[in-house]
Amino acid sequence: MRRWRLVLGGDGAEGTGRSLTGRDAAMDGALGALYGDPGRTGDGGRAGGRGRGGRAGGLGASAPAVARWLGDIRSYFPSSVVQVMQRDAIDRLGLAALLLEPEMLEAVEADVHLVGTLLSLHKAMPETTKETARAVVRKVVEDLEKRLAARTRAVLTGALDRSARTARPRHYDIDWNRTIRANLKNYLPEHGTVVPERLIGYGRAARSVKKDVILCVDQSGSMAASVVHASVFGAVLASMHTLRTRLVVFDTAVADLTDQLDDPVDVLFGTQLGGGTDINRALAYCQSRITWPADTVVVLISDLYEGGIRDEMLKRVAAMRASGVQFVTLLALSDEGTPAYDRDHAAALGALGVPAFACTPDLFPEVMAAALEKRPLPVPDQEAHR
Repeated sequence: MRRWRLVLGGDGAEGTGRSLTGRDAAMDGALGALYGDPGRTGDGGRAGGRGRGGRAGGLGASAPAVARWLGDIRSYFPSSVVQVMQRDAIDRLGLAALLLEPEMLEAVEADVHLVGTLLSLHKAMPETTKETARAVVRKVVEDLEKRLAARTRAVLTGALDRSARTARPRHYDIDWNRTIRANLKNYLPEHGTVVPERLIGYGRAARSVKKDVILCVDQSGSMAASVVHASVFGAVLASMHTLRTRLVVFDTAVADLTDQLDDPVDVLFGTQLGGGTDINRALAYCQSRITWPADTVVVLISDLYEGGIRDEMLKRVAAMRASGVQFVTLLALSDEGTPAYDRDHAAALGALGVPAFACTPDLFPEVMAAALEKRPLPVPDQEAHR
């Protein structure tokens, strides 16, 4: 009943008949400041200005009140809940402008969504706030790198090793599937076995560059979380000596941020979230930077809402595919679930043999490994994307 009371909010018709005291009443007050009904004063003693959609909160536009509230929710709720409440506060109560104050940034729980908000605001930030904002962004980036970097390097190093074939493999390097297929003509039915006249194995990739990777990332406002993850993965890929990685971000203009890949925070502050989208122009730039098509993987990360020339975009993708480029389209690179995207463009790309699908950060190394090895991509929920 206590939990239902906290969920339902204490209105007269809620039916729990439960009153709250002490810490529970304080938690209820923190929830009511964000989600409470207009003009209501209940167990938490709260009332406040009207929020969006007929809702109200007790935070108003007071920076000290917001700072106290941010501190309260961090003491009452786990980090995952705090992040949800912060996003709701920014959205429902219009608190984005308060993030331009250093005191606010020091109080918030940093996550990918907050980074996206800061990046959309950073052009308007006063100098006193910029260093604090960079520190917040760096913390999120470092946490993502710790979670993703080691596995990404391990998976892709294995893929690069396997992409080099040899006819004289050591026993533990034999590719048994390819070897059996190559020697089926030597099947001996009386013995029920295949005589492996020719062995095919995985070579060990040299330390020199083996593959080129171009990350082409849509920096429109709806792609904020994808931009954050792409910058982290771009830095990880750039640290691998056997890959030559290029990072291109675009809206209606194109920016090549490859020279900043050693620091993903610099990459993020080099982006400009918002604006229109010209995928065709971005792909034209990427196409002009391809020197070895058969050894190149182009990853387009976009919701495919094209503001440029649709037919030219599709022709450009088809031309790259025909030249030997491995082309991957990700509708999102985030943990946010199914994104909004242009279904007609996704279907048109699918008809070209380029499935378009949303990808979580944990799946991305597997997607890249498949592209590097020229295997079918591990598309999640294949039926939904067909």
